[in-house]
Amino acid sequence: MQMLYDSDHFVVVQFELPPADASSGPLARGGYEIVDKHARREIFLEGLLAESFKQGVEALADTHPSEDDFDEFIGGYCTLAYSPLTMH
Repeated sequence: MQMLYDSDHFVVVQFELPPADASSGPLARGGYEIVDKHARREIFLEGLLAESFKQGVEALADTHPSEDDFDEFIGGYCTLAYSPLTMH
């Protein structure tokens, strides 16, 4: 687990997990958890959606964006979040 981004509005954490079993090869599993602090919602991106998110962030980073630019990009993914954030 590695925190990648923390602003007044969002937190993005990257998760990388070992393969489920040795027969699946050396590929790691994982994704990105995005927490919308104001809406108190979270979403976990994995697979193709996680790869799309990563590529979008990398492309945005090449343009020397502001924090607001990152927040706007991340906010687009938070529209997919339906579950409210709850404490366990």
